[in-house]
Amino acid sequence: MTPMTLLAEAPVERLGHPIDDEIACVSVRECNAVVDAWIPDWLRSSWEKSQRGESLDNEDVVGRALDFAYRLHDGQCRASGEPYILHPIAVASILKDLGGSNAMIAAGFLHDVVEDTDVSCDQIEEMFGKEVRQLVEGVTKLSKLSFESKTESQAENFRRMFLAMAQDIRVIIVKLADRLHNMRTLEHLRPEKQVLISRETREIFAPLANRLGLGQIKWELEDIAFKYIEPDQYQTMVSLVAETHEDRHEQLTEVTRVLADRLESMGIDDFEISGRPKHLYGIYRKMERQKKQYNEIYDIQAVRVIVNTKEECYRVLAVVHDHFCPIPGRFKDYIGLPKPNRYQSLHTAVIGPKGQPVEVQIRTWEMHHIADYGIAAHWKYKESNSTSKPLKGDDQKFTWLRQLVEWQRELKDPQEYLDSVKEDLFDSEVYVFSPKGDVYCLPRGSTPVDFAYRVHTEVGNHCSGALVNNVMVPLQRPLKHGDIVTILTQNNAHPSTDWINFVATNSAKSRIRQWFKRSRRDENLALGRSALERELGKNGLESLLKSDQMQKLAERCNYHNVEDLIAGIGYGETSVNSVVNKLRENQHNDRYFNPQKYEARHEPAHSNNSKSPILGLEGMVYSIAGCCTPLPGEPITGVVALGSNRGITIHRHDCINLANIPSDRLLHVGWNQQKENDHAQTYPIDIRVETIDRVGVLRDILTRLSDNKINVRKANVQTKKGKAAIIDLSIDISDRHQFDRVCNQINKMCDTLSVSRLVAE
Repeated sequence: MTPMTLLAEAPVERLGHPIDDEIACVSVRECNAVVDAWIPDWLRSSWEKSQRGESLDNEDVVGRALDFAYRLHDGQCRASGEPYILHPIAVASILKDLGGSNAMIAAGFLHDVVEDTDVSCDQIEEMFGKEVRQLVEGVTKLSKLSFESKTESQAENFRRMFLAMAQDIRVIIVKLADRLHNMRTLEHLRPEKQVLISRETREIFAPLANRLGLGQIKWELEDIAFKYIEPDQYQTMVSLVAETHEDRHEQLTEVTRVLADRLESMGIDDFEISGRPKHLYGIYRKMERQKKQYNEIYDIQAVRVIVNTKEECYRVLAVVHDHFCPIPGRFKDYIGLPKPNRYQSLHTAVIGPKGQPVEVQIRTWEMHHIADYGIAAHWKYKESNSTSKPLKGDDQKFTWLRQLVEWQRELKDPQEYLDSVKEDLFDSEVYVFSPKGDVYCLPRGSTPVDFAYRVHTEVGNHCSGALVNNVMVPLQRPLKHGDIVTILTQNNAHPSTDWINFVATNSAKSRIRQWFKRSRRDENLALGRSALERELGKNGLESLLKSDQMQKLAERCNYHNVEDLIAGIGYGETSVNSVVNKLRENQHNDRYFNPQKYEARHEPAHSNNSKSPILGLEGMVYSIAGCCTPLPGEPITGVVALGSNRGITIHRHDCINLANIPSDRLLHVGWNQQKENDHAQTYPIDIRVETIDRVGVLRDILTRLSDNKINVRKANVQTKKGKAAIIDLSIDISDRHQFDRVCNQINKMCDTLSVSRLVAE
């Protein structure tokens, strides 16, 4: 073992570690003593061997991983002042408790070494095998990338996380164990960072744990986050629970005694009855959601009964209802209809001996393992009960995960993607069936159209009607628990813009918008190409679009190929300015730009005394061409007009009307650069916005124009049932930068299908 060295005084930057903000010095003796106290019994033998300098067996992958991590984190400390190695030990211990394999536990020790040291993934594979390498690589925190916004950064992180999960679901188990220990040690951070990390935990990681059925982890994450986000409410809940503890304990003791006596008399000998405290955030959230007081919540006190078989579960239920008065509407059979995270149990609420409501949960041992450990229970239960049959339907349980991975290829807007992620992580409230008996969970208020898109995108795109319980219903009818839904499809059927107004899920809305955008692909390709030509010029554009550089740019923008990127520009999914700016990041791209246009954009500014916006036409009569309505910032060409008093007409450089004009009438002109405090001249521009028809959409567009101080001369709206709304606007624009900015803002509206500039024929 290499002796532990003292840390330097300089702080060490630790990327992606919210807990490790401070580095402290620690002596060799202190570190070894602290680590030794933390080593669990199952690691004790390997730890002592490594401390004595003895070689560890190749089969002991966990012990070797501990030794390797200990060496690499030599001398590093956490914000608490404790040796950093305690964090990997804690993460590995959590994974051990979840029943994780040796590879998972080894990954728990090594999950930070690739990012924080010089060790590579190839070295991890060489030392510990391919399986450990894949897990470590999957949970290694993302390097800092350059994003346009915090939202875009968060969306990209989630895209990569869900892709890693789809490849190996164990990746997120390791990541959740990492987050759980970080939350347990959150008190050592600054208050503002505590709140920031807690919000992310409550919004994403706790729902993720719930989706995977990791109930214990979910509850602990939520309670710790609750403590830091809403400290006053947290302390109130602690006080309320403490005040009623004695009364609850007496009532639960009496209920437990009655049930135990009755079950023994029925011949059910192998059972366990225990009290179950509900976690604080769960009580608080229910009080807020139902607008109730603490003493009105039914399941603050609960009894859990665990038996061996499903049949015994229902026999216990009969006993409970026979001895205590059941509360109407409070019975739920999650055994017959499991939750999407595989949770199974019978829930009922009864009036206890002291007149207070008590919740009773009844389940088998296997169900209990699944309730606490979720997907991890599959490994844990199989190892502890070799006679049990393999759990069925695992692949179907994570359809939501495969859908997230599928949608990430299609959703380019970061906020839209985040909305879909969060919607799918939080609890669904409506359980409906397909005609084959498959169970689907949807948010409350979902319609047959939401169901159709949940089954498959193409089922939704070709939906022509729906049967609910064998009765034809309107597509906008909300679904209820237990409905059997049959979707009718036709090859020539397609989405209607009306659907966007009644579907409840973000995923369905996204699919509908995608269909409308892609159904106009040829038109969008033409619009996208035209936008690129305006920015880069026609010369050399074809060679640029066919270049490897452009293909790499398309992939960087999350498109499969250049054609998809151009179409994305056409229907506003990405802005032409963003694409051009990324092209200009590399100096060697300059050769693709039209030299004449490039020079026009960088024309030397005219003297500040000039009041003419056109460079070179001071004192001359000129007019702006109505056919192409050029804006300052766009390459322009002057045309000597025919007639004695008509002067010069200013056209855009790519105006189609220039093709038939003799070269001797063309003038090379440019725009004068105005001072910032000059009163900017405006130019009339006509634009067309195609959008999903809904109440308030015109108001939202006009608000964006008003926010940019843009005058609207005229607005014309055309609507037709089942089709997109067409909004034609005449606006006053000061320059191309302002025009691009406002078009980009309108494009980012979730209902916008396209924004285009109108020109005279």
